[in-house]
Amino acid sequence: MDLKQYQIVLVNLDPTLGSEMKKTRPCVIISPNEMNQYLQTIVVAPMTSSSKSYPTRVAVHHNHTAGWVVLDQIRTVDRLRIVKVLGVLTEKEIHQVKFVLHETYVA
Repeated sequence: MDLKQYQIVLVNLDPTLGSEMKKTRPCVIISPNEMNQYLQTIVVAPMTSSSKSYPTRVAVHHNHTAGWVVLDQIRTVDRLRIVKVLGVLTEKEIHQVKFVLHETYVA
């Protein structure tokens, strides 16, 4: 499966512990294409349709549904957890994800 940064993919996140986001859900690929091409692991941020406006969450529209990319729950998963590709973020959504990642994780 050819996986690209900012694609939306369906990922089986179970098993999880504590407050980690659970079940099979859409996630956005955060890792760059160079890593995705050569490594067995992919860095993703889960998505949810039920959230409030937090500084670490980016509002998106996918599959006729409003949702959020949860950048405070980024995790690395094996490719085997990825069920299928669902789509890709818009340019505006990509820009906002990059902005929030920079504001949150780059001092």
